[in-house]
Amino acid sequence: MPEFLDQTGRKVILPNIPKRIISLVPSQTELLFDLGLRNEIIGITKFCIHPEEWFHSKTRIGGTKQLNLEKIKALNPDLIIANKEENTKEQIEELMNDFSVWTSDVKTLDDALEMIDSIGKMVDKEGEAKNIIKQINNNFNILLKSSFKKVLYLIWKDPFMTINKDTFINDMIQRCGLDNVFSNRPDRYPEITIDDIIKANPELVLLPSEPYPFKEKHVQKIKNSIPNSTVILVNGEYFSWYGSRLIHAPKYFRKILHLKKNNI
Repeated sequence: MPEFLDQTGRKVILPNIPKRIISLVPSQTELLFDLGLRNEIIGITKFCIHPEEWFHSKTRIGGTKQLNLEKIKALNPDLIIANKEENTKEQIEELMNDFSVWTSDVKTLDDALEMIDSIGKMVDKEGEAKNIIKQINNNFNILLKSSFKKVLYLIWKDPFMTINKDTFINDMIQRCGLDNVFSNRPDRYPEITIDDIIKANPELVLLPSEPYPFKEKHVQKIKNSIPNSTVILVNGEYFSWYGSRLIHAPKYFRKILHLKKNNI
């Protein structure tokens, strides 16, 4: 029987090409669509908003960290695609008792490309996966470097939370030529204070649309504390989604990052 190694080092056995697939991760749901799958996908999470047609038509099996296990079991999937960080370990281990579960662990662009390649092989879309990987590589290879250097990327408010170097978002930031001012914090998602932000003195502060939906009022509040910094709202999907959306990420990065400071 065909065996596939997931990104946690676990072997997943698939006797046949899967025809009943559940995705527990929004960025990987979008990837499955872009690989050309349609009827094979039988379940997605309530956060799988892309593609919109699936959001309105596919069975929703709860949130990424609060899965409806009974609904998943009733759907009887032959493959579940999960993620080490986005899903809850205990729930995934319970699903592993009854189903084939392939788990990704993505912290860098290279990890993302490996994930795309592996999923393509599992679902018999290897050629489509290689085409997506080629487009991603081509677009990142021509990505220019930002005129900014020191950056703060916030993911939460009350308390403020940011990212360290052991995250996929940090890898995206580095590929834009930016240095994360809190990259060396021991926690992957460290809590920080406004005093920490003032002391770090970032040239650029990025406020994403997810997981916390930052708004213009937050831009002004932070600018009041660090008036010499540029503070902008950004689409968090391009920094944190590690599926086929990566094809379009470099274009978005160029749009928001490679402008002169006094023109933003």
